[in-house]
Amino acid sequence: MNSFDFNTSPDRAGTDSIKWRRYAGRDVIPMWVADMDFAAPPAIIDALHARIDHRVFGYADPWPSLAEAVIEGIARDHAWRIQPEWLVWLPGVVTGFNVAVRAVGQPGDGVFTATPVYPPFLHAAANFDQRLVTAPLAHSGTRWEWDWPATEAALQDKVRLFMLCNPHNPVGRVFEHAELSRIAELAERHDLIICSDEIHCGLVLDPARPHIPIATLDEAVARRTITLMAPSKTWNIPALYCAFAIIPDAALRTRYKRAMAGIVPHVNVLGLTATEIAYRDCGPWREALLDTLRANAARVFKAINALPGLSTTPVEATYLAWIDCRALIAERGIANAAAFFEAAGVGLSDGKDFGLPGFVRLNFGCPPARLEEGLERIRRAVIS
Repeated sequence: MNSFDFNTSPDRAGTDSIKWRRYAGRDVIPMWVADMDFAAPPAIIDALHARIDHRVFGYADPWPSLAEAVIEGIARDHAWRIQPEWLVWLPGVVTGFNVAVRAVGQPGDGVFTATPVYPPFLHAAANFDQRLVTAPLAHSGTRWEWDWPATEAALQDKVRLFMLCNPHNPVGRVFEHAELSRIAELAERHDLIICSDEIHCGLVLDPARPHIPIATLDEAVARRTITLMAPSKTWNIPALYCAFAIIPDAALRTRYKRAMAGIVPHVNVLGLTATEIAYRDCGPWREALLDTLRANAARVFKAINALPGLSTTPVEATYLAWIDCRALIAERGIANAAAFFEAAGVGLSDGKDFGLPGFVRLNFGCPPARLEEGLERIRRAVIS
């Protein structure tokens, strides 16, 4: 593990990076969109070189050793033994939950999610003339939790699909067995399909809170669940565009594939290549990454909670911190927290895009020295 370098990163300024091009020519540290500044695992780089050296790029389908690597990786990391036929390959998780909306509901039906949440969740329903129905997560002071009465009330509104984000982006929760069981009970009672975005499942920082795929609760839950996973966040390869849905129920899987037909492209062969290597060979790299992210998360928690007007809760998973700026905004008369910190040289995600103004999201998936500089700029802006 010690051979992996998480103290430096390749220079991304002036490249194709969406993250870095936003602030081109400005002294702003990008800490917004959810990709890390670390190089991908060496084993993935080597595998991509080998595939390119083959020099032929004809049409390709996923191959048996790829499926085996994913199946064994999920069994190893999440104690879930899936079957090869349950896998449906996708170019991305966002595609995956949009397909779920299309497959499950009809125009006018409700699609439920809890806010704040990853912004594409908030737009998927409207893409298919369906209605977004939400309930807020509750901030207990030390963590974010479900507001069960509000969730129950929202599900009365002709909802067909329950869109779950676990581990949660942006609040960093790993939902516990009791919470997932409550969701499963609601889905059973209201006859809902669950679409569970579990893209951050490989980035659990708190070893005491392992990720539990909701489909593992029992066979009844599995039959009504579409689980979405990808190697992109864990191994920092989002632009290779490879993801997959796990759909145990054959009838639901058929509906899902029918909704994909003619509009969802095949997955890029380089993404498939990288996925096999990630799940099969890159466990040590992931463990070393998690050590770095745990230390970075502790830095963020300590630094932010030491500042007047700011607070954050512990990050149980992801490399994303959700920061409450409402007291600072009220005290200083700040119109927009993200713009305030951008002017101070730190580019953060605006909470309003997640459905909760007054917050910002900070990506700490970067070398510790860069994180320290970003936190120092935040500190100077707040105390000035």
